[in-house]
Amino acid sequence: MKNIFETKVYYSDTDAYGVVWHGAYLRWLEKGRVDLCDSMGLDLVTLKNSDILLPVTNMNVRYKASAKLNDTVIIETWIEKYNSLSVTFKQVIKSKETEKIYIEALFDVVAVTEAGKLYRRLPEAVVNAFERDSEKCPVSV
Repeated sequence: MKNIFETKVYYSDTDAYGVVWHGAYLRWLEKGRVDLCDSMGLDLVTLKNSDILLPVTNMNVRYKASAKLNDTVIIETWIEKYNSLSVTFKQVIKSKETEKIYIEALFDVVAVTEAGKLYRRLPEAVVNAFERDSEKCPVSV
């Protein structure tokens, strides 16, 4: 399963040079991950109410080129892999017009309680959502 959405680059997304500010990319990447989870039946508020939080523990963002004011960008998000402890999201941000890649990113996420205690195994609700899409999601043991 892949989540894809597009957005126009607004003035508020740019810096003084008219290129997208690095934090705007991170905001779009977060939206992609949350929307993908929602589409898999993993509502983050419902998970929180069940004492399951999914914080990012590692991010690797490669800035390859800069989007500019009024560009339209496409954000693609999918699960690259998961195992019993964590999940890795792969994300790409590219130009709608030229398909030039601006960003390639990997985000690792684990499950913790609200008190910050690490789940040694991803909770069943999370695993079940991933397994429903297992044909498209490589499982790493």
